[in-house]
Amino acid sequence: MTFRQFAYRNVVRNRRIYAAFFMASVFSVMVFFLYSMLLFHPSIEGGSLRDIALLGMGAAELILYIFTMFFLFYSMRAFLQARTKEFGILLHLGMEKRQLHRLIFIETILIGAGSIGVGTFLGYMFSKFFFMVVKRIVLLPALPLYLSWEPFALTVGAFFSLFIIISLVAPVFIRTDGLHELIRGDGSGKEKEGFSKIRGSLGLILLVLSYTLASLTSNNIVIGLIFLLPPLATLGTYFFFTDSLPFLLHLFKGRKELYWRHFRLLAISEGVIRLKENARMFFIVTIVSTVAFMSVGILASLTSFASQYREVNPLGLVYVSYPGDKMEEQNIKRLRDELRRNGLEYTYVDFPVLKQRSSYTEFTVSIVKLSSINELATAFGNTAFELDEGEALFLPPTISTFEQLNSQIVETVLEESGVSIRINGAYPHQLFPAHAIGTNAIILNDTDFDRIAAFVKTPSVVYHAFDIPEWQMTKNIGMTIEHSMTESILAGTSHELNYTFDNPGRNYSIIRTTFTLLLFIGLLLAGVFLLAAGSFIYFRLYTSLDSDRKQFDVLRRMGITDREFKKIINRQLIPQFFVPWGVALLHSSFAFLTLQVIWDALAEISIVRELIFVLLGFTILQVIYFYLIRWRYLAHIRTSS
Repeated sequence: MTFRQFAYRNVVRNRRIYAAFFMASVFSVMVFFLYSMLLFHPSIEGGSLRDIALLGMGAAELILYIFTMFFLFYSMRAFLQARTKEFGILLHLGMEKRQLHRLIFIETILIGAGSIGVGTFLGYMFSKFFFMVVKRIVLLPALPLYLSWEPFALTVGAFFSLFIIISLVAPVFIRTDGLHELIRGDGSGKEKEGFSKIRGSLGLILLVLSYTLASLTSNNIVIGLIFLLPPLATLGTYFFFTDSLPFLLHLFKGRKELYWRHFRLLAISEGVIRLKENARMFFIVTIVSTVAFMSVGILASLTSFASQYREVNPLGLVYVSYPGDKMEEQNIKRLRDELRRNGLEYTYVDFPVLKQRSSYTEFTVSIVKLSSINELATAFGNTAFELDEGEALFLPPTISTFEQLNSQIVETVLEESGVSIRINGAYPHQLFPAHAIGTNAIILNDTDFDRIAAFVKTPSVVYHAFDIPEWQMTKNIGMTIEHSMTESILAGTSHELNYTFDNPGRNYSIIRTTFTLLLFIGLLLAGVFLLAAGSFIYFRLYTSLDSDRKQFDVLRRMGITDREFKKIINRQLIPQFFVPWGVALLHSSFAFLTLQVIWDALAEISIVRELIFVLLGFTILQVIYFYLIRWRYLAHIRTSS
């Protein structure tokens, strides 16, 4: 047998331990290759789509590469620690340290080459399906499968270099001093059961403080909490697994009426030992799972914003003209002509906005005409309102301010014109984007409005509103106006335009495409994160399989039934799978409370439904993964040694 054959058979013999490591590596390579295929696709050259693809895929590949490097380093260290007895025997038989390093190098390269080959092959096999999904997301006419050397070169080069680096650095993890300890297998990384009450209490305090701050956050402090909470929660999580949990279990062990019952004694005592051995692993799994939950949750909230975009922007086109706008008539005519040429039905209403000073608040208020409001409201299918002379309604700047304004009755005088009015309640329907008319706006009946208009003569702004039922079909409307605005901004002469133009249909198309593409990218990344997190638990579980098999063989000889055997296994496995996941779920839930505050301030939308869907989906995946691993673990435990 040659040295290379020996290395190959070592890999084959330890395939059970390397299985999760190999699967996670294959999945990482496959996702990286899919991103590379889209990155170099000839059909998306040029334009904003190319920029989105470059930015999103490039960032995803960088994150994936860095995370894979960390995952492989951690995994290799755990594998090598689990094989200390094997390495001790080889050194005892006369193998030199140089040869041992070479053995590890060849084994790692074999696994890496297999992962790259299988991952690249599967990536190319799924490329067509991947392109079909992306094509539907970004609404491209075609995104055909292609064959190019660039995605293959980038993927193979990136991961092969990564495995070479790991192969060279991995032997550093092996302690070759103390040969008798290696042969005994003491390099498994077991630690004494111990904890610090101070650190344990500190971990609980930090977590409670983080959760309290997240639940009590507000618009004024949310930015500061974004930078404060992650380090607090991370440090608290580390102390929670290394000291807080052992401390709590120690207190539980003192309750003999609970602890000394049936097989609870065996399960908890073994669980405490495994908890201390794998505290750092549980911490890593928790953080990785939290990152996965948060990344998908944030991207899902962006998609929620896109889905509720119509509620926030109820108009199809908006053109705002300020005094001195010489292009007003020409631009409005151009927009109406383009809508007719494209066969789009619309309702056009112009809103002259007047400004007056209120004697009640001493602030300036924006005034719009009731007939214009009713005309636009009718197009939306709402009931028209009637106001007598001297009556007015508040025009809420946002949906959330309606209840507050609707309960107010204000009598005031518009000082410049001397018109006395009584504002009784608020207008109940959302006709404009938030703060479009102003933060302090009212609706006047036509008679009072005309009196003020005769006094003011020139409105401060004219708001041209287009209600378009098929608003998503307006992507190409008003391109000339937008180009003029862009050129003026680039030339530094935007102050000369005296108008603004907004096309919610085109904005929605860009936002929906970007957010959906980012969500799709994030789901693949989250899949890699979760598979890696499960792999951490998997190889920790299977590296101690031999000792577990001997332990349960003794228990079987003592007469435990198969049902009792499964109960002990469940009590040992469930904490390892669901405690890190539960902490990550708790972290994410409180983080989403802060995220909801941010969205309330930006767009007043609710992201609860999307976040519940994300967390429920991850829960189902975790349960399926648990039963799959438990099934294989029970099968191996029952196998006679």
